[in-house]
Amino acid sequence: MQHPRLGPRPLPLHLGTALMTWASSESAWQLWKRDSPSSSPGSTAPEALAEVLKDVTALEARAGKGGFEQALHREIGRRMDRLAEGVLAYRRHPVHRTLADPAAVWQEGNTRLLDYGLTNRTARKKGARAVLVVPSLINRWEVLDLSAEKSLLRAMAANGLRPYLVDWGTPDADERRFDLAAYVARLERAAAYVGRRARRAPAVMGYCMGGTLAVALAARQPRRVAMLALLAAPWDFHADKTGHAFLLSTGPLLAQMADRLGELPVDVLQTLFWSLDPWLAMKKFGRFLGMDQQGEPARDFVLLEDWLNEGAPLAGPTARDCLVGWYGDNLPGSGKWIVGGKPIVPRKITKPTLVMIPSGDRIVPPLSAAALTDPRRGLKNVTRLDLPLGHIGMVVSGRARALCWTPLIDWLKAR
Repeated sequence: MQHPRLGPRPLPLHLGTALMTWASSESAWQLWKRDSPSSSPGSTAPEALAEVLKDVTALEARAGKGGFEQALHREIGRRMDRLAEGVLAYRRHPVHRTLADPAAVWQEGNTRLLDYGLTNRTARKKGARAVLVVPSLINRWEVLDLSAEKSLLRAMAANGLRPYLVDWGTPDADERRFDLAAYVARLERAAAYVGRRARRAPAVMGYCMGGTLAVALAARQPRRVAMLALLAAPWDFHADKTGHAFLLSTGPLLAQMADRLGELPVDVLQTLFWSLDPWLAMKKFGRFLGMDQQGEPARDFVLLEDWLNEGAPLAGPTARDCLVGWYGDNLPGSGKWIVGGKPIVPRKITKPTLVMIPSGDRIVPPLSAAALTDPRRGLKNVTRLDLPLGHIGMVVSGRARALCWTPLIDWLKAR
């Protein structure tokens, strides 16, 4: 039985943002209309706004007194109705992810290793390169295996690689005390298991925050890593602060919340994503409502939105490490990140590394990921590939297979 959808999370924030954005138009009109004191001949307005007001005044003159006001009120209502209808259409949509997860071959606490080699005969052939796939701790791994047609993991298996996916799970009572060092230590043990099973060190592929953890793994345990592939992996958290002002300003406060609760809840994490584009929900659910609800684009929208809204909370100490240590103090980017007593210094890592940077990324600024390719302080043996895609689009968009999957697979197989 499927659980009722909770998204888009946090729903009151999305609806409140829409209401305040659109309703403010009425307030602005009251302020600037001709008989308002603030729009008297002695007042000034920006040139662009003055031109808009001039056009609006002409429209109102043709519509009659109060006509524009009434039309504005109707338009606000229409937009709110459309947003609500789009959200309801998503929440009632019959499509759900139906792919069966491959078997778990290793488990520690709530962390499992899923063997995607079991999904394809080609990947089970002797000598297939094992790849330890490390997703983010925040959003779950399913974006890498969203549907039969949009599964990077299954594409890797079909092309002769053997992916072992790290499913971090949801932190249990013990894991709620984990900091980043504890997760890296667990990742080291997972890599050791894969190495024993494959009889040689695996390649390690990290996506988003998983890429940052993969760098720590390679720095601490170089013999357990044959090569690195880093997809939109943040490193220099101060390289481009545009769009992250909300996170930077609230980071210490949120870290205190995580200390008290023992975790950073999903809705708080979703609020951080909201801060990157507060009006995204208004735009995307309006577009969704206009889709053929039985078509492939609508199905893909629903599956992706489910993934976005079904994340796991972040363990309290890990949240503090990320919010204060990474975003606040920029420990990785400044060369001061220490994990289990060992400094994580990219320039000391000599393993062949592919760094894939989506130029349209709004979650991990391209400059942040690009720091790993800096000739002075980045990885030594590195290949950089810039992609005209977004953070999520690099793994699930219509162009992902050609622009990201194929170059990634080819690079892994060539070594």
